[in-house]
Amino acid sequence: MGVMNRFMSFLGVQEEEEVVEREKISEPDDTEIGPPSFDARKNQRNNNVVSIHSQKNVKVILYEPRSYDEAQEIADHLRSHRAVVVNLQRVRNDQAMRIIDFLSGTIYALSGSISKIGGNIFLCTPDTVEIQGSITEILAEDSDYNKMG
Repeated sequence: MGVMNRFMSFLGVQEEEEVVEREKISEPDDTEIGPPSFDARKNQRNNNVVSIHSQKNVKVILYEPRSYDEAQEIADHLRSHRAVVVNLQRVRNDQAMRIIDFLSGTIYALSGSISKIGGNIFLCTPDTVEIQGSITEILAEDSDYNKMG
C-alpha cells in the first residue's frame, strides 16, 4: 500500500471498501472464520494514530527588529508555530507601535497570545504554546520601590 493511500485512510477520506480490503489483507490467521471482531479492528486503527501537532524540536526565536518592514518575518515564525521574543528597544516608538499592532492582528488570526515581559520586550506565541503567569505585577512593584528610594 502506498504512502498516499495510508494517509488518505488515516484522514478517513478513503472509501470504505478499500479500508475493508486492507483489514482483510492484514489478518495473519486464515483459520478464523468471519470478519475480525470489533476489538481487533479498533486495536489496528489505534496503532496508526499520530498526533499532528507533535513537535520534536520546539524553537523560541529572539528577534530585534530595526524597522517595521521586519514585522512580517516575525509573523512568519508565528505561522510556523514558533514562539518569538520581540525586543523593540532599538526602534522608534511610532515604529514599535506599528509592529505591535501588526503582530497583534497576526496573533489574533492564529489564536495565539502576546505578553509583555519587560520594557518594550514582548513574547508572542502561537496557539500551540500557552503562557502562564504575569510579570507586570513584578514590574509595577519595582517601579514603586524605585520611586520611594
